[in-house]
Amino acid sequence: MNFQETLDYLFNSLPNFQRVGAPAYKNDLNNTLALCAHLGNPERQFKSVHVAGTNGKGSSSHSIAAILQSAGYKTGLYTSPHLKSFTERIRVDGIDIPEEEVVKFVAENKSFLEDLKPSFFEMTVAMAFWYFAKVQVDIAVIEVGMGGRLDSTNVITPELSLITNIGYDHMQFLGDTLALISGEKAGIIKPNVPVVISETHPETRKVFLEKAASGESPITFADQVWLISNSELIDGKADFFAKKHGYELSIQLDLIGAYQRFNLPGILESIETLRSLGWKITDEQLKAGLSNVTGLTHLKGRWQILQENPLMIADTGHNEPGMKEVLKQLKTYSFNQLWMVIGMVQDKDIHKILELFPKTANYIFVKAQIPRAMPAETLAETAATFGLKGEIIPDINEAIAFARKKAKSDDLIFIGGSTFVVAEIDEI
Repeated sequence: MNFQETLDYLFNSLPNFQRVGAPAYKNDLNNTLALCAHLGNPERQFKSVHVAGTNGKGSSSHSIAAILQSAGYKTGLYTSPHLKSFTERIRVDGIDIPEEEVVKFVAENKSFLEDLKPSFFEMTVAMAFWYFAKVQVDIAVIEVGMGGRLDSTNVITPELSLITNIGYDHMQFLGDTLALISGEKAGIIKPNVPVVISETHPETRKVFLEKAASGESPITFADQVWLISNSELIDGKADFFAKKHGYELSIQLDLIGAYQRFNLPGILESIETLRSLGWKITDEQLKAGLSNVTGLTHLKGRWQILQENPLMIADTGHNEPGMKEVLKQLKTYSFNQLWMVIGMVQDKDIHKILELFPKTANYIFVKAQIPRAMPAETLAETAATFGLKGEIIPDINEAIAFARKKAKSDDLIFIGGSTFVVAEIDEI
């Protein structure tokens, strides 16, 4: 099989949560453990950093990887879902896994995969571990897919665990309270392995403390030790000032979403923890990594400016806390009219998100080309009950073209509501 035939085989043969939702969810680690054993336990052959959370885990993972790359370490990065190409999920020093390696992995393990019948995600995690071990990375940053305790990535014993923001998302799988959700995320905390928590919350703090204590895992609530100034946009980068017990850093971050201020304490404390474990990372290397996250790791879709006049911004924020931050940042811009190109998935409670949206914006409702996506007509009908009105143009790029045609130069066009909407934008 060539690369496209291999991808078709994977997408059609293995259940894929991103595409179909709940039927692809596996609530145990058995398949992943079996895959790893079959491959010779590659997850034990490299050092790692494990990153979980509701929001911020992708940006944090890419930022830590960029810093490690700047420090000269051969750095693996596993993230999901991908935006454009499957190979984005598995990177070494910012370079995607070669297509021929994907073909080789599937060809060599096809009969085993067909016997085991793992999910698409389980297979992808195993492929990442196999590739990182094969090319002998110094360290890999591994982003959790969903939850933590039962996530396929949770077969590693990392140098460090990082848990970012906790919010309401995937509640049908993780629980309907922050305490229950954080209990699932806390599942990545390993005995005697340091854990960093990016944000302190009354409902989750006790859960993390108890889990860390049970395994004698050193725990730090990063936002309690780091003071981060509000960002100021200078020369296209977010300028932050960070302070911890007299230690001060001036940081220029090329991820310009204002919500990055919540991720920075966890990122900085993770680097401090790695330093304490013997990893050599200077302040200059740390700052160099943060100033060029997108260039080093090719992260896309985080408050990404696609054009000026009219200003057009895309962001992958897709749950209630994520959209709150998106809408808060939109309010900091001066514009005449706001255009919102919005699509969502069917298996989430969108009501709490829609009630946040401004009624004065012009909406264009779209549908990503995946089975999980909510029909644009259904989204428009639900949105109308919240006083949100606009056009129904299911095709995302046709909707963007419509917004461009209608918008004036001093308007603002925002595209988002789902990672899968952003993924289908031609310019990204």
